[in-house]
Amino acid sequence: MSVKCLSLLLLLLQLSCYFSSGSCGKVLVWPMEFSHWMNLKNILDELIQRGHEVTVLRSSASVVINAKNESGIKFETFPTSYTKDELESFFMHWFHNVMYNVPLDIYWEHLPEVSDFVLRYSDISENICREVVLNKKLMTKLRKAKFDVVIADPVSPGSDLLAELLKIPLVYSLRGFPGYILQKHGGGLLLPPSYVPVMMSRLSGRMTFTDRVINMLCVLYFDFWFPKFNEKRWDRFYSEVLGKPATFLELVGKADMWLIRSYWDLEFPRPLLPNFQFVGGLHCKPAKPLPKDMEDFVQSSGEEGVVVFSLGSMFSNMTEDRANVIASALAQLPQKVLWRFEGKKPDTLGPNTRLYKWIPQNDILGHPKTKAFITHGGANGVFEAIYHGIPMVGIPLFGDQPDNIIYMQTKGAAVMLDFKTMSSADLLSALKTVINDPSYKENVMTLSRIHHDQPMKPLDRAVFWIEHVMRHKGAKHLRVAAYDLTWYQYHSLDVIGFLLACVAIITFLFIKSCLLIYHTIVAKGEKRKRD
Repeated sequence: MSVKCLSLLLLLLQLSCYFSSGSCGKVLVWPMEFSHWMNLKNILDELIQRGHEVTVLRSSASVVINAKNESGIKFETFPTSYTKDELESFFMHWFHNVMYNVPLDIYWEHLPEVSDFVLRYSDISENICREVVLNKKLMTKLRKAKFDVVIADPVSPGSDLLAELLKIPLVYSLRGFPGYILQKHGGGLLLPPSYVPVMMSRLSGRMTFTDRVINMLCVLYFDFWFPKFNEKRWDRFYSEVLGKPATFLELVGKADMWLIRSYWDLEFPRPLLPNFQFVGGLHCKPAKPLPKDMEDFVQSSGEEGVVVFSLGSMFSNMTEDRANVIASALAQLPQKVLWRFEGKKPDTLGPNTRLYKWIPQNDILGHPKTKAFITHGGANGVFEAIYHGIPMVGIPLFGDQPDNIIYMQTKGAAVMLDFKTMSSADLLSALKTVINDPSYKENVMTLSRIHHDQPMKPLDRAVFWIEHVMRHKGAKHLRVAAYDLTWYQYHSLDVIGFLLACVAIITFLFIKSCLLIYHTIVAKGEKRKRD
């Protein structure tokens, strides 16, 4: 290599280091579990690829975050009074109770169970938050690190207090919260009930008059009854730590950016604020080759193709009765079936069905032989199906899953079933419908084209806005004035009251003037008569 070439190479390396050191930052991540962690992990990996330093706060009782299995991420593990078994038992006990004991189809019986879970989960989260912010050694270490931004999912509360104490910007990444409570009351998002279905209302964006009545009742329920975590306890805790009056929603509202894991292929049109950005499907990627044994099984399906079946990462130990109902239906399909399943092998399992404890879901959905996807309706799986253009049979279990499947059903890309009550015939009929009726494939391909027709990939958009917040040390320039208004100012009640008072005063003065003129004229008339 010539001296000139070597000198040029060294100069380029120096410039690269200079610009890298100037543009890269330090990211602190608030702990979260299950799919919330898996979603954020995609963003963190991309941030690391771009040279940012990522540190994840991790409790000693974390259920899914395993520091040994992650590369490139720094972990700050803090002690907690809980054990991993206690936290996992709490989540799984509630999940199985909702799965088998709470009627999903009876709306007003299902919500109190969700409300109870939110309150119990809130207390656990508050205790964990205390163990972070009152840990002087940990907080001193975090302050000295001089992070540029905190990234969190507000479903795991406490990150807003940490960002306030460290005096750094906060970026939220979330799919949603029951009733859109946090987005609405914390983020100031506009959600007109006349055409925006409330999350967990099980309504689509195409509402009849009856649906709009139900939606309004849901709005009132979530606004005035459903808990925004244990709000009073969080208010007291925040005031105690900050040494001044503070509220949970006030600190949530200070978030600089809300990255919403949704997009217009799933959602129905509704208004957004400048600091709300849709990044749904950020985890979706082109399919990779399958493991050889799995590829061989898929290829053995011939022209009939395969069906993919997964009810999510939290679902395990299905009851024998439900497993046999499902296996019996799958056995009657001409397609081969890949079923993500843990537990006792069903007695009715057919030779066309193969069980797996784990499947590369995105890669199988992207395989040309895949004909249908049986899903619980989690946003991750729904976006992967949209990305690859695969029609769905939805078997929602809890949370936003019924809404997601109803949206897909309304758009003609899915058929919805009830896990507790469906029969083998119901499941078989639904699968034959989405596989054999070409409209389902056509509709989901339309949604897929919408998803791919974006000026920027969702993951790139998420990272751009995080870096935007870091570059500008916040995003206060994107915050609407609504954040600084009281509830009565926001609804212009003070202005309306002032205008009504003006009208009342003017009306009063006008009437008094008319009466005075009238009495004057009458008095003059009477005087003339006397004269």
